[in-house]
Amino acid sequence: MTADNATKHTSPFDEVNARIDSAAGLAGVPEEALPLLKTPYREIRVQIPLFSNGRLQQLTGYRIQHNAARGPYKGGIRYHPHVDLEEVRSLASLMTWKTALVNIPFGGAKGGVAVDPYKLSESELYDLTVTFFSRIAMILGPSRDIPAPDMGTNAKVMGWAMASYGRMNGHTPAVVTGKPLELGGSVGREDATGKGVVIVTEQWARHEGRDLKGAHVVIQGFGNVGSFAALHFEAKGAKVIAVNDIRGAIKNDRGLAIGSLMEHVKETGSVAGFKEADELDSAEILYQKCDYLVPAALGGVITGENAGRIQAAVVVEAANHPVTPEGEEGLHKAGIIMLPDLIANAGGVTVSYFEWVQNIQQFAWDAEKVAVELDRILGGAFTQVLEFSEKNGCTLRQACFALALKRVYEASRARGYIRI
Repeated sequence: MTADNATKHTSPFDEVNARIDSAAGLAGVPEEALPLLKTPYREIRVQIPLFSNGRLQQLTGYRIQHNAARGPYKGGIRYHPHVDLEEVRSLASLMTWKTALVNIPFGGAKGGVAVDPYKLSESELYDLTVTFFSRIAMILGPSRDIPAPDMGTNAKVMGWAMASYGRMNGHTPAVVTGKPLELGGSVGREDATGKGVVIVTEQWARHEGRDLKGAHVVIQGFGNVGSFAALHFEAKGAKVIAVNDIRGAIKNDRGLAIGSLMEHVKETGSVAGFKEADELDSAEILYQKCDYLVPAALGGVITGENAGRIQAAVVVEAANHPVTPEGEEGLHKAGIIMLPDLIANAGGVTVSYFEWVQNIQQFAWDAEKVAVELDRILGGAFTQVLEFSEKNGCTLRQACFALALKRVYEASRARGYIRI
């Protein structure tokens, strides 16, 4: 393998596009239209000066707008040391297909800054956010591009972002989602992605004639998505037997007490040291025997090299792109079912859509309405995925991409962007 081929092989953006290619025939999309559908519309890279620890740093920020044929660009902003152009491109593309799959009126975008937010003071984090958003403000707006929280960002950061945009454009709550409730955020947004993971998993279980009660679940990553997924799995009667974070891993075969664990994490900053569980080698978290393995941290953690060690019956992609194509092939050979990220973690963007609607209408929903609508949209979308997969004899991943690709293609034709 040449160096160029190795680079191409490991590029997350190329991997996403390969999945688009594999679904194009199922979607009935002409091959000559694919380059336009796969290529980002606009890519912005900005310089961000930041005074930190008594010295001037130059950080780099990105906002990639992939496709807006079906509505305004939509996608999170992440602060993480590993943020780079290729990663943001792949995540922006995934957002295009995710919003199309659940059939909400958005396109796809993603942004990020290459920085470790946990090494910054709150004042430095504020300065970073205000500077970054002021430098991309010209491409944002409630009908243009609507950011949201992602890894390393949260509701507080979105509040600062809204205020930064508002200084130039007036009070505009609908410009970002995932905001604090005091600034027009939606109830149910904080736990939406984790809750969506459980909604989709439960629907799969019912499809197979089972339920989640008594099922053993392992979750890799105990951040926002992983922790709330754990809480909702527990509420359904499942036993979350092992979790990890960047500082350690724990296991209890009888089931972890998730509420107590979340309090422990709030107090200590990690799952490590939780007294009601045994310590576990964090590198072994993916290889625990369980019914459902939920990778809820970074992408690319299940590969062709380690897929053979997975002992789960079902892998649920709570993170974006956690299973590589080679990893997926390995899981398939082992008879392991995979619930794709495109549907499994779509709860967050779905409730972001609800928040945007509430901001535009200036009318807040209650928690019950948010829950009912989330279940309706995710449940309906996953039903379509299951039916398409069974009808066409394809994988759930191919079904997700085919349904999404067809919708984006048809919207592009309706707008006159593509005339074939």
